[in-house]
Amino acid sequence: MSSPLDELSEPERLAAFDTLAASAVKAWELEPITLKRIACRENAVYAVELQAGRRLALRVHRHGYHGRASLESELIWMRALAAVNVATAAVVRTPGGHLAVEVTSNKVPVPHFCDMLEWVEGRPLGSAEDTDSLRSGTISDTYRTVGRIAAQIHSHSATWQTPAGFHRPHWDREGCLGRAALWGPWFDLSVLEPAERTLLEAAVKVLEGTFERLGKGREAYGLIHADFVPDNLIEHDGRVVVLDFDDSGYGWYLFELATAVFWYLGGAHYLPALEGYVAGYREVRSMSDEELRLLPQFLLLRALVYMGWMQTRSTQRTARRMTTRVRELSSALARRVVAANPDYRSIAPELSPLPDET
Repeated sequence: MSSPLDELSEPERLAAFDTLAASAVKAWELEPITLKRIACRENAVYAVELQAGRRLALRVHRHGYHGRASLESELIWMRALAAVNVATAAVVRTPGGHLAVEVTSNKVPVPHFCDMLEWVEGRPLGSAEDTDSLRSGTISDTYRTVGRIAAQIHSHSATWQTPAGFHRPHWDREGCLGRAALWGPWFDLSVLEPAERTLLEAAVKVLEGTFERLGKGREAYGLIHADFVPDNLIEHDGRVVVLDFDDSGYGWYLFELATAVFWYLGGAHYLPALEGYVAGYREVRSMSDEELRLLPQFLLLRALVYMGWMQTRSTQRTARRMTTRVRELSSALARRVVAANPDYRSIAPELSPLPDET
């Protein structure tokens, strides 16, 4: 997952992405009025302003995270979801019919993949770094819509026949918790205390037993967005659109729910978001109380995945700032998971925040 741009200073890194973006628009034979960088975390995203008021979104992808087959599979799946009215951005092919292109620039000789999407108006529901930014009066209704969208995606996944050559990663035991975990192994996080590590290792054993029992049948496991954080959910005129399928892949459907509510844990927004998501999901697709009792385990799984990300991004300010919070949540959730095994408590405590633990 390492990128040659990671070795650059932040101003140099941004300038390098800018040169790649300028090269990329040529593949779509565009002459933009403006090309403005609007985000740069894992990938860089640019607003491409064209004549007659049209706007597109150009993504310059992080080097090494996806190969061509995986990236094109993401875009193929987005097109398939749009065809069944899942609210997401439309994919824009090049004049030659390509979904994605590889580009270099005078500053970046290593090829980077780029793709183009139609612009989606609106603003994110909030930020994983500032969940208080979500408007409190609309949380339950908004997440009811989010839950419906998630259920639409999972229903499609359960029946869709993937085309030949389709490839996306797996958010399974190895993809989340193994030595070759997609975002890095959680157990390499150097700041973990011995007692903390022992607790987490015990909880992981519980998770592994749950994965074994759930299996990977289509009723529980399939293609998921895998990054339903508020940053990737765009609201406009009461409509919610899901963006950024960069991390999409195969996983347990409960992982989607855990990701959607994770950053609200321990706060006032958690319960409205969770109850809204579950109610909306159940309007489209079944979710049993028995499944919901597993939510603390999947919240812990999400926390451990974030710990792997933070370990591999330890030089980045965002990762350092989030590490303490995620460690606290991981320990609180691990205590709950270990204490609750094998006899889960009733569903009501599982649907509550963790104010006493976080």
